[in-house]
Amino acid sequence: MTVIQPASLELPGGIGIGFSPAHLRRQFRAHTAAQLYDESAAPNTGFAIYTLSDPRDIRDVRYVGQTRSPRRRFLQHLNHAKLWLPDEIPWWIKQPKLRPLYTWVRGLYRDECRLPVMVITAWTASVGEARVIETACIFEHLARRRPLLNVEAEVARGQVPLL
Repeated sequence: MTVIQPASLELPGGIGIGFSPAHLRRQFRAHTAAQLYDESAAPNTGFAIYTLSDPRDIRDVRYVGQTRSPRRRFLQHLNHAKLWLPDEIPWWIKQPKLRPLYTWVRGLYRDECRLPVMVITAWTASVGEARVIETACIFEHLARRRPLLNVEAEVARGQVPLL
């Protein structure tokens, strides 16, 4: 059995800044409680359409998604970035198409320990309706030239990453 030691304070090679996975997960839970905003003005039922943004400018959307459970999904995004591991190719990401998102989260954390902000923009009754609204939001942000990290953004730009 391998025991993961807390990362050192060296920022360039590692990202954990002395924190163990357990410490970071506690930090994530506190962060999601404080940095998840519902701007939809709709009842919290069904499926949420949400954005992830840099906390320095939440209007600069980097990712659009949909979920039935926003807080749990926000935690999943933070946990999947595995901030306690070094900055090498993120082999732990099972779907390579998601690497840009988690590389961005790691970059935010490397820069003064920031984590993204989640903003719920709409609630829908069905998963089909959620997918339609999510796709419309993605293309709306692309039209505004936002540097989205969604897979759909790469396809729309005609640049599907090979890594």
